[in-house]
Amino acid sequence: MQKADTSGSSMTLDTPIADTQILVELDIALPSAEGTHARRYQDGRGSGERSSSSHADSSHAEETALAALREASLGVRLATMSAVLVPPLGVLATMILAWGGWFGWVDLVLMATMYVITGLGITVGYHRLYTHKSFATRGPLAAFFAICGSMAAQGPVIWWAATHRRHHQHSDDVLDPHSPHAGRAAGVVGACRGFLHAHMGWLFADLRADMKRYVPDLLADPVTVRINNMFPALVVLGLAIPAVIGGLVTMSWMGALLGFLWGGVVRMFLLHHVTWSVNSVCHVWGAREYASGDESRNNPIMGILALGEGWHNNHHAFPASARHGLKWWQFDLSWVLIRSLELVGLAKKVRLPAPERLAARRV
Repeated sequence: MQKADTSGSSMTLDTPIADTQILVELDIALPSAEGTHARRYQDGRGSGERSSSSHADSSHAEETALAALREASLGVRLATMSAVLVPPLGVLATMILAWGGWFGWVDLVLMATMYVITGLGITVGYHRLYTHKSFATRGPLAAFFAICGSMAAQGPVIWWAATHRRHHQHSDDVLDPHSPHAGRAAGVVGACRGFLHAHMGWLFADLRADMKRYVPDLLADPVTVRINNMFPALVVLGLAIPAVIGGLVTMSWMGALLGFLWGGVVRMFLLHHVTWSVNSVCHVWGAREYASGDESRNNPIMGILALGEGWHNNHHAFPASARHGLKWWQFDLSWVLIRSLELVGLAKKVRLPAPERLAARRV
């Protein structure tokens, strides 16, 4: 996809209308005159179908989401802040317990399983399905991905998508919410501050995003709005599930505590920093194989740890592609899942860049 050119626009971030440039770039149709969103992919309901919600339902859903999200509700703020500050304390507690011998295969399996499930919720669900519409799937499966992504505790799905679309529209310029380059001071200190801002500092700057401008398609879907507004409860669910499983497997309260720590808190800590590293590391270190108009890089280590998201230059060059690891050796677990869903008929309209486009943008 070509990066949207905003140089000639006088539109500000507070403009209360949909941003046609970013939506066209993502191949998402604007709301129709009747108030419904006749989108090409219809949030997983199948190509060419119109939303089953009435105009009144869509308007009510949009008003509800705007009221809850543009003001960054207290529940969302507390959940996001806790997700940033609490996991390091949990890691310290697990280190102390592990030193005392309280660590076993159940804890390791819970941590790895929850990491993959919630990680794919972010990469396949939040990112490639909801934000970029790189494939389509049926409503229940789309909702499942959104719920798993919410349990990763990286923000509500609509806010996440709005922030990420803004990132693509302004990648590595001063309006990018998490660029390590734009606006940084000169020298080593400036580089370090820019990196830390891109990694996690931006989360403390402003939790608001212009919903109506960037995500009118998601605001029009009542199911997505409900999942979005359930974010704090779903964060708690992501901590409770491994705790319950750990307690039932070991039939002990200590097993429940270890499940909560390893499958919940430690998993959250690791996944957070891996995901944030796509914003920071993958805009500093790695290879630039395609012309993308920014400083995005392909980083093999993050390609593995971030379940395919670390092939970041590929993604910025072709944002709508369901596959980020475009070479055979660029392992992309998220693409493996999407391709598997396609083979069994659970994913449709899977989008990939044509060979001539790959060749045209190759550096």
